[in-house]
Amino acid sequence: MTAAADVRMTQAHMNAPPALTVRGATKRFGAVVALDGVDLTVRRGEVLALLGDNGAGKSTLIKCVSGVHRFDSGSVEMNGVPVEVTSPAVARTLGIETVYQDLALFDNLDPAANFYAGRETAGPRWLPRGLRVLRRGPMVETTADVLKRLQVGVADARTTVGLMSGGQRQAIAVARAAAFATNVVILDEPTAALGVRESRRVLDLILRLRDEGHAIVVISHAMDHVMEIADKAVVMRRGRMVGEEIPRPENRQKIVSLIVGGDD
Repeated sequence: MTAAADVRMTQAHMNAPPALTVRGATKRFGAVVALDGVDLTVRRGEVLALLGDNGAGKSTLIKCVSGVHRFDSGSVEMNGVPVEVTSPAVARTLGIETVYQDLALFDNLDPAANFYAGRETAGPRWLPRGLRVLRRGPMVETTADVLKRLQVGVADARTTVGLMSGGQRQAIAVARAAAFATNVVILDEPTAALGVRESRRVLDLILRLRDEGHAIVVISHAMDHVMEIADKAVVMRRGRMVGEEIPRPENRQKIVSLIVGGDD
């Protein structure tokens, strides 16, 4: 893709409604205020880093967006259209895919079976669901195409994921999310516990997703990675959004101060 095409794509994303908009979101767990009037916007072709110490509200926010919890109040829009995310199944229907730290992979299955777990292709459609025949061939072919397109290095696609390295497993989980996410990919600490080389591969994969036009939200404590891949950094503290910065070397200390509360 040429530089001019990149500029046109970026401009098109900027002119379009945001892929995800959260306004005035609140969430309580008993007496604990987990989210207090949170606003969040992420566009297609953008990597948004969600930062903050443990307990800042990051995980609660993405779990609400992903349908695990429900906001007590506030609104959510997808591509400018108001929606209600009432369950993880509804979130997936809306094109939101989330990769948590545990990856939720089946170690005894290969990549294709993990891709399509719970979404298996079967037919013919006129038969009752319990009588349909699993169409493994198309699922394997589609999975292979996605892995190739995203340059996920898997020597043998028939290998069970339990025999793969940590970086390969992470890449499989991210690629699975990208395969089904039509709007937003949310990644919770995608490079946690990975070595330098495996982290590099996952970061490159995130950048490829951005270049394909995905809207990406990344929770991370790795500031070096945030500075490299994020287009925007939003900082949470005690359930509130306390700042937004463009991750640049000259802004790094300001971002760190926002995270730890040095601006109080």
